[in-house]
Amino acid sequence: MTKIAFLGTGVMGEPMAARLMDKGHDLAVYNRTVAKTHELIKNGARLAGTPREAAQDAEVIIAMVGDDEASEWVWLGADGALMGAPEGAVAIECSTLSHDWVLELAAETAKAGFTYIDCPLTGYPHMARAGEVTMFAGAPDADLERVRPILEDLSAEIIHFGPIGAGTAYKLMVNLMGSVQIAAAAEGLLIAEKAGLDIATAAYALSKGAASSPQVIRNSKRMVDADHDENVVFSGHWRLKDTLYGLRLAEKFGQEARFGEVAGRIYRQLVDDGHGDLNETKVIDVLRS
Repeated sequence: MTKIAFLGTGVMGEPMAARLMDKGHDLAVYNRTVAKTHELIKNGARLAGTPREAAQDAEVIIAMVGDDEASEWVWLGADGALMGAPEGAVAIECSTLSHDWVLELAAETAKAGFTYIDCPLTGYPHMARAGEVTMFAGAPDADLERVRPILEDLSAEIIHFGPIGAGTAYKLMVNLMGSVQIAAAAEGLLIAEKAGLDIATAAYALSKGAASSPQVIRNSKRMVDADHDENVVFSGHWRLKDTLYGLRLAEKFGQEARFGEVAGRIYRQLVDDGHGDLNETKVIDVLRS
């Protein structure tokens, strides 16, 4: 059993925390919206009023929050986790963040005397609950081995890309590809629709061909069903955020991302049109209009 502070119990954080409890770990949890911790508290987690309080006796601190600003607040704010963590604690950042911020946060964590693991992941809530996500690690070998048992409790596979920042670099690259794929699927279905095809049949056919991917298959079905406002798994707001972080990464390393830039403009329009809280599949209606 490991004493773990879990910061951020939203769509992905809550099932991740529940999985760790299933594995016998002792959890203190923090979330800005306390209601999102209720199920965890009912099952034995301890509610902390601040990240600092959550971390005060933790061996491992895990964050799963929305963006750079939230990450900075939970780690480095006046009541941030690093202000209260005991000597020797390990900080694991699982959020999808900008590459620059990950490197800055890692430096601040080291300065404070703690170990930092860069470890975003891919998967969906049901996969997190079952420990079936894939984790993308950036860390020195020895540091990763130190927390591998915790990460193995959370995941089906850990892919080690290299030093701190490498896991985030991969996650931003693949999420930028996902943004392009989803926008392209929406565009393709609209072409099929205007050509007089039944788009449900077109979406089914997509799943059978070379243009398919899990991203295309899943989102095409939701586009056909116009299923944008119930059970929002990944909102337009977060898709835009990930796209912009990915574009910043490409620019940082001098790589043009032309398709990504187009996708970014489309998702910016989605958010500007007031649909940022709906599922990312609402992008089909942006293109339709």
